[in-house]
Amino acid sequence: MSRITAFFTELMRRYLPDPFVFAILLTLLTMALAFGVESRAVDNVVQDWGKGFWSLLAFTTQMAVILVMGYVLAAAPIVDRFLDRIAARVRTPRQAIVVATLAGCIGSYLNWGFGLVIGGIMARKLALRVQGVHYPLIIASAYTGFTMYSLGFSATIPVLISTKGHAFESTMGLVPLTETIFSAPVLLSSLAVLVLLPLLNAAMHPKPGEAVVGLDPAAVAAEARPAAAAEGLLGDEKTLAYRLNNSRVLSLLIGLCGMAYVAMHFVQGGSLDLNMINFFILFLGVLLLGTPMKYVEKVNEGVKTIGGIILQFPFYAGIMAIMHGSGLVESIAHVFVGISSAHTLPFWGLVSSFVINFFAPSGGGHWVLQGPFMIDAAKTLGASQAQTAMSVMLGNGWNDLVQPFWILPALALSKLKLKDIMGYTVVSMFLVGAIYTVAVLAWPRL
Repeated sequence: MSRITAFFTELMRRYLPDPFVFAILLTLLTMALAFGVESRAVDNVVQDWGKGFWSLLAFTTQMAVILVMGYVLAAAPIVDRFLDRIAARVRTPRQAIVVATLAGCIGSYLNWGFGLVIGGIMARKLALRVQGVHYPLIIASAYTGFTMYSLGFSATIPVLISTKGHAFESTMGLVPLTETIFSAPVLLSSLAVLVLLPLLNAAMHPKPGEAVVGLDPAAVAAEARPAAAAEGLLGDEKTLAYRLNNSRVLSLLIGLCGMAYVAMHFVQGGSLDLNMINFFILFLGVLLLGTPMKYVEKVNEGVKTIGGIILQFPFYAGIMAIMHGSGLVESIAHVFVGISSAHTLPFWGLVSSFVINFFAPSGGGHWVLQGPFMIDAAKTLGASQAQTAMSVMLGNGWNDLVQPFWILPALALSKLKLKDIMGYTVVSMFLVGAIYTVAVLAWPRL
């Protein structure tokens, strides 16, 4: 295991560029493929890119909000104290790796934005408390738990196709969650990832005597000083403004209003979509933080984790526009569909989704591109729509382990570079790929 890990970490250190550079290179590659493979005129390719560049602004905002709100929830005092109690019980570096992975897994299963953040926060706490923990590995381990989002409550594609009025309802109907994320194959896959991924990550930890990179407590203390100084300034004046800013009553009232709306929404038959998830976690955060100013302070901290996503998401929107306008997605999908049968379509859906996710790392945007071809193929071959859609979701979650885009919040929290942690996530990718492959192939028999 040490040799395998060393090989991939050195490979990433030497050749992996910054995520923004990766997005630029991917844009140029997509343009070249559209011109060379699809014979799309260069001027049309450039126009596709430019017109699509800002096409996902609303979705970008939704992604940014869910990540910031996830940070606020993860940093809430009640959650922070809970994480501290867990961290206090951990004694060895390998135990720390296991716990950080589980935090990322469970958090991402509940909500992907929450999981992306809480895993990193848990990892930093453990890196400070447990002597001898390899800091890049524990951050990478926490991030690998993000793959559980594709199996959990916020899995984009299953939630979408179970919602009345979704874009493809006329061709595939409504697919209940009991046939996707709550089906036996997916639940068993979740259990397999939850058990095996922490063990694999722990096995990658450097052995005694090998080089370990730790987290510098002095650097963490320096980060905390500005916030502490600002808090001290806020407490100097007992004015009306101060009392309003720090009013628990205001937070309680507006928080309860938010929760009341959520309850009424579902009582009246409303669906669970991304806006409702954001609404819920926003007002839950208001309640948990206690006062308006505490909430604002945590939101300001959380904003620091999304700069890369705000910068890069338009580039991926442009890439998706090129792929749609040129027919690249159709060509990729047809290659895999052409060699599929009713039994193997979910497998090839998994593999093709893994490839396409490099270009379209958003689950929703990914499904808009690949979904129509997979739905038609399932109808033609007589394959299960639920299994086919879920295979696309699993391919998305599998590829996220090596797609630099979603690692950005972890990098912002940890102050590490992509090349520091990607070697470890590559190793984890092989295990997760094996689990998901077994799931989609064995699905009809379970």
